[in-house]
Amino acid sequence: MSWKIKQFGKKPKLKKPILIEGLPGIGNVGKVTVDFLIDELKAKKLYELFSYTFPHSVFVNENNLVELPKIEIYYKKMKKGSDLVFLAGDVQPIDEVSCYEFSEEILDILEKYKGAEIITLGGIGLQEVPKKPKVYCTGNNKKIIKKYKKGTKIDENIYGVVGPIVGVSGLLLGLADKKNISAISLLAETYGHPMYLGVKGAREILKILNKKTGLNVRLEDLDKEIKDLEKEMMKKTEELQEVSRKTAMKKLKGKIGEGEMSYIG
Repeated sequence: MSWKIKQFGKKPKLKKPILIEGLPGIGNVGKVTVDFLIDELKAKKLYELFSYTFPHSVFVNENNLVELPKIEIYYKKMKKGSDLVFLAGDVQPIDEVSCYEFSEEILDILEKYKGAEIITLGGIGLQEVPKKPKVYCTGNNKKIIKKYKKGTKIDENIYGVVGPIVGVSGLLLGLADKKNISAISLLAETYGHPMYLGVKGAREILKILNKKTGLNVRLEDLDKEIKDLEKEMMKKTEELQEVSRKTAMKKLKGKIGEGEMSYIG
């Protein structure tokens, strides 16, 4: 079995959609950002994805019933500019093959809607809480980096700051290049502790997305919703995230230097 994909509703007509990915990772920076945007923009669910390669666990929900982990795709039609597609979920694929297969599935879906760009989001783990997190970027071509850097405080000098970008956040960039889809990754500094929620980093990324994609979301609302987000996310993702991270790092051991900083999807 590869990936089981369930569609919700009719296939919408989307205008040059931009995919924004925010799956669990360091500080859950990407997940905080995308989950917030889905709620704030009242985005509509388009797909739900499931695979046997997910961690062998289930969640117990508020109704005292179990739920399998899942990954979801939402969309939001915008009045101006490109429409938006959001990739969110409880987990990431935890082995190399399934991660490649999943990323290819996402790119195939995006191609069906004639997707214009991809933005992946994540965190760079530090040993202490940053007072004002910096946002770094990398991408699969210079043009998209220049586009998102213009008028923002994004730092493109990321070489030597991070090691390999492991997981969906990295693979989407590389595989998109083979399909001639421009892709960029926005990585915000955050505290590298597994129980820390990178809200400050998410806020800095939201500022950039507001400016470059015309979101116009109120950042103040992030503070209001963060307690609910924190309660839900910590309950559903931290244990599985730790399993995923340990599995990935075990396989990477010996491939990268001990002193090298790394970012995991």
